[in-house]
Amino acid sequence: MSLTQEQTGLYEAVVREALAEISGSGSMARRGLIVKLLTGLKQICNHPAQYLKEERPVIAGRSGKLELLDELLETILAEEAGVLVFTQYVQMARLLERHLAARGTPSQFLHGGTPVAEREAMVRRFQDGEVPVFLLSLKAAGTGLNLTRAEHVVHYDRWWNPAVEAQATDRAYRIGQTRPVQVHRIIAEGTIEDRIAELLARKQGLADAVLGSGEAALTELTDAELAELVELRGGLR
Repeated sequence: MSLTQEQTGLYEAVVREALAEISGSGSMARRGLIVKLLTGLKQICNHPAQYLKEERPVIAGRSGKLELLDELLETILAEEAGVLVFTQYVQMARLLERHLAARGTPSQFLHGGTPVAEREAMVRRFQDGEVPVFLLSLKAAGTGLNLTRAEHVVHYDRWWNPAVEAQATDRAYRIGQTRPVQVHRIIAEGTIEDRIAELLARKQGLADAVLGSGEAALTELTDAELAELVELRGGLR
């Protein structure tokens, strides 16, 4: 999917300012600045309101990724299927929850702070078909969930450690799953997400070596390598 004009402007400004700051920093500060840059770019790709930490944002019409999710959900719900939507950011899941509520789409959100009893009730509601869209924070969904009603799994943003993402996807493949499960990964064209997806697709062994420790591995890139990784190419409206 392509970035909106707002996302493009934010992305380019953040890259420009961050690379200038990183090139003049010492090694310790440099690592922190790179992680901050990578996190910021992922949030911009998700939705400008997430990056800008807006308290009462206008949600619709500002994110190419959200528009693609809307199209996907429309198709999935027309089939009366269940879908798991994973994001690594609680704030993004809250935005999705509000957006879906405004559209009249029943959803529920499970995160690390959800009490055990409520967690079990959520699983039951989803498995019984009462709530077709189950939003989950990636970390909270790692263990103990059996969500076999899901015929679709959507990764709204990518977790750059492939093992963590695979573990989340497995929630839909537990014992008792009798239907095929489609996995959808929403990636912003021409951005760092695209570059990382290429790396993950190229060779699993290489991906494990480079990204096994998540974003920490990317803090060792040279300034030129980092600029190439984050530069915005094509993928615009």
